[in-house]
Amino acid sequence: MWVATVLLHTPVGPVRTGLTSHSNRKKLFYLPKPDAFLPGSRPRSSSFRVSAAKKQLSELRTRKPETENFSIEKDDGEGSDVGWLPAFPHVLVASMSNFLFGYHIGVMNGPIVSVARELGFEGNSILEGLVVSIFIVGAFLGSVCSGSVVDKLGCRRTFQIDTIPLILGALISAQAHSLDEILWGRFLVGLGIGVNTVLVPIYISEIAPTKYRGSLGSLCQIGTCLGIIASLFLGFPSESDPHWWRTMLYIASIPGFFLILGMRFAVDSPRWLCKVGRTDDAKEIVRNLWGASEVERAIDEFQAVIKNDGSDVDSSWLELLEEPHSRVAFIGGSLFVLQQFAGINGVLYFSSLTFQDVGITSSALASLLVGVTNFAGAIFASYLIDKEGRQKLLIGSYSGMAVAMFLAVGAISFPLDEELSHNLSILGTLLYIFTFAIGAGPVTGLIIPELSSNRTRGKIMGFSFMTHWVCNFVVGLFFLDLVEKFGVAPVYATFGGVSLLAAIFAYYFTVETKGRSLEEIEMSLNPNFGAGDK
Repeated sequence: MWVATVLLHTPVGPVRTGLTSHSNRKKLFYLPKPDAFLPGSRPRSSSFRVSAAKKQLSELRTRKPETENFSIEKDDGEGSDVGWLPAFPHVLVASMSNFLFGYHIGVMNGPIVSVARELGFEGNSILEGLVVSIFIVGAFLGSVCSGSVVDKLGCRRTFQIDTIPLILGALISAQAHSLDEILWGRFLVGLGIGVNTVLVPIYISEIAPTKYRGSLGSLCQIGTCLGIIASLFLGFPSESDPHWWRTMLYIASIPGFFLILGMRFAVDSPRWLCKVGRTDDAKEIVRNLWGASEVERAIDEFQAVIKNDGSDVDSSWLELLEEPHSRVAFIGGSLFVLQQFAGINGVLYFSSLTFQDVGITSSALASLLVGVTNFAGAIFASYLIDKEGRQKLLIGSYSGMAVAMFLAVGAISFPLDEELSHNLSILGTLLYIFTFAIGAGPVTGLIIPELSSNRTRGKIMGFSFMTHWVCNFVVGLFFLDLVEKFGVAPVYATFGGVSLLAAIFAYYFTVETKGRSLEEIEMSLNPNFGAGDK
């Protein structure tokens, strides 16, 4: 979810089938032992004691369906699978949060100079950076409190409440006549974004049918890309109109009203409804979104997991120190650390100079090219994620990012021809962005809630995104200083090295989750599941 996308000159950011094969299914029952996480140790696999869980899963899966899944008969008699369609409107409404996220990333990209001039801090790079980075501070705090709010109120109500600071922040920023006002506005927007980046992947993973969870989850990335592109298109008049930034910020409040209204008609998570005792409501949602054949099996799985986890709704942050939650929290935090230090913010920030070398002097046009490349990658991800699987996309994505970085380093360090060097730099930059958008961007936010337990999903996602925002801030803060001190090539080479490390990490520490319900995954990864029945 969930993406880590930043605009040129704006180092802020993030920025989630059919049945699996027998080999994938078997692999899911193994994760590295805790000692494999220690520095210098070799990752190993450890078989969990899950016989009770597997027995219960087998009973649930072998039940005869009551009806067929959603399908439409074609004229030639073949069935067209549209099982994703009932959940799609609800996912689309939730993804509007990501559209807002992308819009707010891009809205300050060009107009920051006009904002600084009109509000009286032009030329003060520290204050200009503060206007941008205060967004990250708000997002960090939003991520901290998101888990507890979702546990208590559910996704639907949290969406509606969380949209309020997004709307207020946009309006306060649009009407700002002082530095303090623009800072408060940007902080409120960041606060709302921090909650939403955690909330959207959780919501989509919990309401989407298992077979389509990856494809529907990729709408997070697509929504963010569209928001960025929209802000860039709307930002073109700011080059000639110094007050246009106010109009752009007023426009930023409009999607928030649609989000609040849309959530009035959207469903809540059937898993959360079951957890708070509203089983009949959960059954109705499962019947409408997944099909009548899924109701009995799904509710049995929900209740089995709730029985094992405990009946109280809210979890404690200290539970993240216990197995298996600590392992998933480690994986989630590590994935975001690797994602950020693989250099997405730095590459996007520095790409403006790369484009200038080949004659693209307009930063808005260069940003638009980057945004379109990112969007194309997100579209490919939505097609591949439920076909190829999460782990394969992560490994392939980071491997492609490493190749792209080393290509750019070669073009910079060993220029055989100036024009060829510039073209290879452009190719490396676009290839890096495209491969990021295929896997490292969307899969990271999707696989974490899939691996998390029903009880601690909100807390683990909150912790993971807290890690994300801290690393995002660090990269944005030190990137230019490192480039000035060591040069572009060594920094890019480091990004390539981290990308390779991320590919290795994904191979050893993540497991394939496509085609499995969240309850199946939790039962498989929890060695204590069913222990009380023995």
